[in-house]
Amino acid sequence: MRPKHTVADILEMEQLQLKSLSLTSWHYRALQAIRRCRTKAMGGHIDKCDCCHGLHISYNPDSYRDRNRHCPTCQGHKREEWIRAREGELLNVPYFHVVFTLPSEFNSYALSHGKIVYGSLFRAAWQTLQQFGDNPKHLGGRMGMIAVLHTWGQNMSLHPHLHCIVPGGGLSQSGQW
Repeated sequence: MRPKHTVADILEMEQLQLKSLSLTSWHYRALQAIRRCRTKAMGGHIDKCDCCHGLHISYNPDSYRDRNRHCPTCQGHKREEWIRAREGELLNVPYFHVVFTLPSEFNSYALSHGKIVYGSLFRAAWQTLQQFGDNPKHLGGRMGMIAVLHTWGQNMSLHPHLHCIVPGGGLSQSGQW
């Protein structure tokens, strides 16, 4: 079942409001690419169906050309591939969702020094979890983590945070779970 509105539809309806938001130029360009993707604005071509022999208009992607990973139309399949690959790595144990958020005081620095800030956030999250895992009072074992960096909040503001999936256990020094 198709949703009534796509992300691109909503961006099109609210395009005048986008300018009034305090977005970085990169965020604004990404939203514009998503808004234009697979529309008349990007041109198109006619496909002929091998089954029904009908002609269908297909509009060209914009975000795919720009390699914009945020476009749900063009890049959604990449997200699904990534999820399937991660599911193949799962252990038959319970998991916990842990979120680490960068204090907002670092946001402006993160914009200009992303590699340093985001690398530090990943290291700090992993070191924190490792300390809990290594401590015999808590777990006493080597644990693991999958982490995904999100830089935007739901309100489209800069809000760097990590979503971490952490197994409910770990390996002892003898290799036992």
